[in-house]
Amino acid sequence: MNPPVAGLDPFAILVDYERRSLAHVAGLPEQLDAPGLWRGVGYRIGNRRLASGFDEVLEILPLPQVTPVPGARAWLLGLANVRGNLLPVVDLKQFLEGERTVLHEGQRMLLVRQPGGDVAVLIDELFGQRSFNESQLVSDGLQTPGLADGRYSHFIDRAYRPDDHTWGIFSLDRLARTPEFRQAAFEPPRLETRATENHASNAIEVEHEH
Repeated sequence: MNPPVAGLDPFAILVDYERRSLAHVAGLPEQLDAPGLWRGVGYRIGNRRLASGFDEVLEILPLPQVTPVPGARAWLLGLANVRGNLLPVVDLKQFLEGERTVLHEGQRMLLVRQPGGDVAVLIDELFGQRSFNESQLVSDGLQTPGLADGRYSHFIDRAYRPDDHTWGIFSLDRLARTPEFRQAAFEPPRLETRATENHASNAIEVEHEH
């Protein structure tokens, strides 16, 4: 097997490895074209195993140095310089649960396209490529305790159980169209603190495409 192309970002390398490995598995190309097969990136936030489509993730990056933004929401960690571009970095767990992510060595973030500019969201653990088929779709998967509770219910619309774990399909596209998320990531910071702000609120307005 040839080595991956030099200079590719980590996400491109992941996809390249997958493509090369699939080329050596007999019969799998036909399976990849099978109706109902879903493929994407698997990751963990807290105790939840989630996955998002490849088309929703631009890159997977290590967490760089982040500069806090005065007056920003608590879940907006700050701005990071990624190849000369300033990107907002969001603590996704804190946005969804109100609980701050404990940073650790090897932390990863997902780069997501958003109207007005890209944004990076912090994850606890990266599992890499995941594939699910219709036979693994769980009809009552959203009722799994601790999966689609609270704010997660706005972004998880189905679940798969390929093994002992249930995976929720998390829509990063829907997240990026949520006004609260989008505005806080790109609006000028305000120095005053909103007395009525409640990070654990379950009420989220999602802006739908027309």
